[in-house]
Amino acid sequence: MTDLETAERRIGELHSLIRYHSHRYYQLDDPEITDAEYDRLMLELLDLEERFPGLASPDSPTRRVGAAPLEKFSAVRHPTPMLSLANAFNVEDILDYHERIRRLLGGESAIRFVVEPKVDGVAVNLVYENGILAVGATRGDGAVGEEVTQNLKTIRSIPLRIGPPPDDEREETATTPHPERMEVRGEVFIDTESFRNLNRRRLAAGQPAFANPRNAAAGSLRQLNPKETAKRPLDIFCYALGEVRGASFRSHWEALQSLSRWGFPINPHIRRAESIRDCIDYYHSMAGDRSALPYEIDGIVIKVDALSLQSELGSVSRSPRWAIACKFPATQETTVIEDIVVQVGRTGVLTPVAVMRPVRIAGVIVSRATLHNQDEIDRKDIRIGDTVMVQRAGDVIPEVVKVVVSRRTGQEKTFAFPESCPECGSKVVRLEGEAAHRCIGLACPAKIRECIKHFASRGGMDIEGLGDRLVSRLVETGHIKDPADLYGLQAEHLFRLERMAEKSAGNLLQAIERSKNPPLEKFLFALGIRHVGERTSGILARTFQTLDRIMAATADDLVGIRDIGPEVAASIVKFFQEPSNRSVIEKLRSAGIAIREPETLQEQPLPLSGKSFVLTGKLNGMTRNEAQRILASLGGSCLDSVTKGTDFVIAGESPGSKLRKAREAGITILDEKGFLELIGRK
Repeated sequence: MTDLETAERRIGELHSLIRYHSHRYYQLDDPEITDAEYDRLMLELLDLEERFPGLASPDSPTRRVGAAPLEKFSAVRHPTPMLSLANAFNVEDILDYHERIRRLLGGESAIRFVVEPKVDGVAVNLVYENGILAVGATRGDGAVGEEVTQNLKTIRSIPLRIGPPPDDEREETATTPHPERMEVRGEVFIDTESFRNLNRRRLAAGQPAFANPRNAAAGSLRQLNPKETAKRPLDIFCYALGEVRGASFRSHWEALQSLSRWGFPINPHIRRAESIRDCIDYYHSMAGDRSALPYEIDGIVIKVDALSLQSELGSVSRSPRWAIACKFPATQETTVIEDIVVQVGRTGVLTPVAVMRPVRIAGVIVSRATLHNQDEIDRKDIRIGDTVMVQRAGDVIPEVVKVVVSRRTGQEKTFAFPESCPECGSKVVRLEGEAAHRCIGLACPAKIRECIKHFASRGGMDIEGLGDRLVSRLVETGHIKDPADLYGLQAEHLFRLERMAEKSAGNLLQAIERSKNPPLEKFLFALGIRHVGERTSGILARTFQTLDRIMAATADDLVGIRDIGPEVAASIVKFFQEPSNRSVIEKLRSAGIAIREPETLQEQPLPLSGKSFVLTGKLNGMTRNEAQRILASLGGSCLDSVTKGTDFVIAGESPGSKLRKAREAGITILDEKGFLELIGRK
C-alpha cells in the first residue's frame, strides 16, 4: 500500500472518529474521550491534510466548528459565523503563531494583544436590536445554532435592555452609544461552588449528578422549560462583538470597554499585552492561578488587539488567524482501573478506592481515586478492568468521571462490597436510607487510627509530630485504643518503636502536654462528631459555653440554634448519649485535659456578634479557613452564598460571581485591607 493510500484510509477513519466524538460532545453532552484525546485526533487529521492537500475534502471536520443543532430547538443562523480557535499547547506553539502572523503582516513587530482566560463553558451569541435582546443562540456548527433566547433571559447577568452608557470623560469612548444592532459573544458557565451545590441537590433528589460544570451549563441551556433553566446557577462572561451596526471601534480592547459600560459582564482577568512575551508571562501566570479561580478554565486566548490588523489577517475556513487558544496541560485523561480496594474511616465507613494504571494529569501522577460508595459505582457502572476518564477535580482531587464503554472487552469484573471488615473482620452493614457501608466493630484498628488522626489534627488538638505512620504503629502495638491513651504515653513506649529517636520522642511528648488546654470549639471538633465541623463546633461553644451543657442538650435545644438542622442535632445527641464516648471524655479529663471555655457573651459582647460574612477570592495574608476561624472567634458567622441577610462580602484576589451579586444587592464589600482593619490586624 502506498503512502497516499495509507493516508487516505487513515483520513477516512479520522473523519468518522471526529464526527462521532463531536456528536457526543456537542449534541449529547456525553463525551467518551477527553479534550486532549480529541485535540490529538484533530491535530493528526490537520497534519495529514497538510501533507496530502489533495485528500482534504470540503466536508472535512477541520472545515467545521462543532455539530448540527438538536432538532428540539429551532435553528437560527448567526449574522456572522462563530468560528472556533486554532490551538497551541505550549510556549513553542505560541512563538510559532506569533511568527506566522508577523509574516502575514509583512514583518510587523509592534503587535499589541488582548489576553483572557479560556472559560470552560458554552459559547452563545446574543443579538441586540435597538438595545433590546432579540435573539440568543448556542454556537451550534458555527453558522447555525440553537435558538435558546428565553433560557438565556433567565441569566441575571445578561442585560435584557441596554441603556445609554454613563458619562465618560475619555474622548475615545464618550461618543459610543449602544449600536442599532450588534452581536455579543459570550461563554455561559457555572462556577465551581454553585456546581457542587447543584450536584448535592440533585443527588438528594435522587437525580444523577453532572459530570462537570460545562455539561451542567450545556444541559441547563437546553431545557425546554425556561423555568427549569432559571433554577440553575448560570452565569456569563462576554468576550467579543460580532456584527455591529451604528458604532465603530479601533481595537478589540476598546470594544470590551464599551461592552462593560453597557452592563455586560467582562472577565476581570482580561489584560492588554504589549508583546508576545507578555502573552507568555500571562499564560504561565494563569496556569499557576487557575486552581484559585472560582470557575474552570482550560487555557488562555490570545487576540490581536487592533481591528485593522484583524481584518488584514482574516480567517481560514474554521478559525480566525488573529486569535489562538493556548491550552493548559490536560486535567482529564483516560486510564484503566486495575483493582478496587476498600478503606475504613474513623466512623467505620467503608470507602471504595479505584487503583488505576498511573497517568499524568496536569503535571501530577495519579494512580488512585475514591469511588465514594456503592450507589456511585452503580450509577457510573464502574467495573474492574474498565477504561475510564479521570480528572483532578479543582486540579486537586482525582475523580473517575465516567466509563468509556466502547472500550470494554467483556473481561471486566463487577465490584461488590465485602460482608466483613477488611481490617477487623467485623460485620459490614448498610443502614436503610444511607449510601454508606459501615463496619460495626467497636475495636476496629482502622477506625481507631482515623479517630486518633482526626483528634490530633490542626483543627482539633493540634498535636505536632503525631503523623500517620506513628499513629498506625501505636495502634498496631496496642499502646493506643482511644484518644485518651495519648496522654498516658511514656518515653519508653516510644523508644520501642522502630526509627523513633530520643529527640523525636521528647518533642512528641511535649506537644501532647501542650495540647492539654484546648479551647472548647477545638476540643469539640477533635471528638469527631458526625456532621460537626469547625464552624459548627464554634457555634456550639459560643452558644452553650461549657462542654457539660452541650452534653446535656436535647435535640430541641440544638435545632433552635441558627445553622444547626435536625440531622446535625440528632448526630450530636446520639454521640453524647453513647456510653463509650462519655467514658473517653471522662478519661481525657482525668488525664489532665482542661478545656478553655469562652467568656460569657453577656459579660463581653463579641465585636462581630450577629454579623454574617461571605468570602470570595484568594486572600494573600491567610487561608480561607484561617479567615473563617478569626471571624468565628469574633462572633461572626460565615455563609456559603450571598443572600439578603449577608452583612459583608470579603473580596480577595480573583473574586467570583459572589462579588457581582453583592454589588447588585447593595451589600458592603471589604477588600483584604478593609477586612484586616475590621479584625484589628492593620
